[in-house]
Amino acid sequence: MIETWAFIEGTAPVTADEAVDELGSRIAAGKLESWLTSSTGRRLAVVTNTERAMVMLLDGVGDPGEHATDPGAEVWSDGFVLENGQDDEYPDEDTVPLDEAFRIVRHLLAHGTPPPDTSWTIDR
Repeated sequence: MIETWAFIEGTAPVTADEAVDELGSRIAAGKLESWLTSSTGRRLAVVTNTERAMVMLLDGVGDPGEHATDPGAEVWSDGFVLENGQDDEYPDEDTVPLDEAFRIVRHLLAHGTPPPDTSWTIDR
C-alpha cells in the first residue's frame, strides 16, 4: 500500500511538492504550526519561527516520536508559536533551518522516510 499524506484540517491527499508549497503559504500567513497525517496513521508536525523548524515524526497519536536535529548547533531560538498561542523556545540543535525542514518534508512524503543524510533524535 502506498502511504498518502494530508493536512489535518483537509481531507485531500497532497503530493510532497504540494505539501511544501502549502507549508510555505501557511508560514507566510503567520500559521507557524502545521500537522499532516498519513493513510497509515503516522503524523508529521512542522513548527517554525520562520527561520528554523522543529520537524517531528510520530507513529500515531500519543507516540513521543522522533525529530530532526542539527548536531553541533549551540544557540537557542524562540518564536515557535503553537496554535494554542504558546510561544516555545528550542535549542537550535533540536531544530533545523527552514529550507532543510522543507527538504525533509518533501523527501519523507515522497519516500516514506527522512533523507538518509539527516540527523534524528528518537524520543520514544
